[in-house]
Amino acid sequence: MNIIAAIENTIPISQFNRGLAGKIFADVRQNGAKVVMKNNAPECVLLSPQEYIRIMDALNDAKLLLIASERMEHYDSDMVIPAEEVQKNLGISDEDLSDFKEVEFE
Repeated sequence: MNIIAAIENTIPISQFNRGLAGKIFADVRQNGAKVVMKNNAPECVLLSPQEYIRIMDALNDAKLLLIASERMEHYDSDMVIPAEEVQKNLGISDEDLSDFKEVEFE
């Protein structure tokens, strides 16, 4: 990141004390994240709710990918149990499942 971008994306905490929170929040919504500085050190990062959700979704996707990758490393097709056998072992019939809606996978 260049110096100009770093300066443009930092906010001194004193601006909040001067009643400029509304302006700062509007700037975050329009231009993206800001780093709040206190005593010349980063104190926190301001994000829009949409950006926070996007980041959390990406993090969760990465975690799920890691879990799936780890499971695939240990995948053994000989250990797979057909759904019909699982249902039989649990005493579940197709009729028992007929009232449930189809599940969508992404």
